[in-house]
Amino acid sequence: MLEIQDLNVHYGGIHALKGISLRVEDGEIVTLIGANGAGKSTTLRTVSGLKKATSGKVLVDGKDITRTSAQNRVKLGLSQVPEGRRVFTRMTVLENLELGGYLRRDRGARAADLDTVFEHFPVLADRRRQLAGTLSGGEQQMLAMGRGMMAKPRILLLDEPSMGLAPLLVQEIFDIIQRINEAGTTILLVEQNANKALQVANRAYVMETGRIVLSGSAAELSKTEDIKRVYLGG
Repeated sequence: MLEIQDLNVHYGGIHALKGISLRVEDGEIVTLIGANGAGKSTTLRTVSGLKKATSGKVLVDGKDITRTSAQNRVKLGLSQVPEGRRVFTRMTVLENLELGGYLRRDRGARAADLDTVFEHFPVLADRRRQLAGTLSGGEQQMLAMGRGMMAKPRILLLDEPSMGLAPLLVQEIFDIIQRINEAGTTILLVEQNANKALQVANRAYVMETGRIVLSGSAAELSKTEDIKRVYLGG
């Protein structure tokens, strides 16, 4: 469904992504793990169109979208949940969610998807009239994910969804990620919590300093000695 081919990205003179290639098949959860600065978030931003590629290709269903605008990528079924949540703090929960479906014209289906979001995140239903800035960090993460879902994506790009959350909330977020996937949404997940990411993912890629250094099934990688030592505390 999603493929990256020999992707290079620069920030000025900094070579952030160095010829990376990866693929995400329909229905999968694929995770990118690695230390801070490895290039994980840059990969997602380039896939979603927020960062321009220097060279290489991004393809969806075999179609080259490397030069396609970010808003048109949303129309093609890509939706990103950004690192740091980035909710609109002075707008209500409901207004934030409605913005997620801004490009959609299918009013009836959009209302049904709002109900689905509330099923996944009941706390958002309870606080739909509350300003997003008054929510806790965990609730804001749920809102950011719900907003991403309102675009009705085929591929949901999740950037560090567990960052800064208490352990119980982390488990809840990963349970919801699995349920979203089981309901039919393909997921590309960037996550520093490698242990949790490898538990829910089908396949994984390990990034170091802008390169993919290891890839395979999540189950296989979780048993690799280097992965256990560096990322899993083993």
